[in-house]
Amino acid sequence: MLTPQEVIENFEFLDDWEARYSYLVELGEALPALDDAYRTEANRVQGCMSKVWICPIPNPDDPARLDYVGDCDTATIKGVLALLIGLMSDRTPDEIAALDLDDLFDQLKLAEHLSPNRHFGIYAIVEMMKAQAADSATAARSAAS
Repeated sequence: MLTPQEVIENFEFLDDWEARYSYLVELGEALPALDDAYRTEANRVQGCMSKVWICPIPNPDDPARLDYVGDCDTATIKGVLALLIGLMSDRTPDEIAALDLDDLFDQLKLAEHLSPNRHFGIYAIVEMMKAQAADSATAARSAAS
């Protein structure tokens, strides 16, 4: 599980935005390949110019926690997606809902360095991941009752 503070520290270690873009691209390249079974319209992020798929799956060691899998067809957004997967995986739906990613993005100055369309797309990914976590929690409560 990656913490927002770790992300900030990793970015501060890099000298400039060119190095940070390279770091994001490396993160995206390290993202495991997405199984075609998860490339469904239900898992596709709407409102993002890139093609992005994201899907929560129960953590095999603790089904109350979620892990995310995903993919994107553009390098920079795939890197941001990898970062978000690292931040939101191995957490409960309540922990995911409580993450303050607006503050993280402000500290990273993402809005200053990404186009408005990309910035909007990143928020669409975050909103979908949080909605999926909330849906997962609702489904778990329904199954328990």
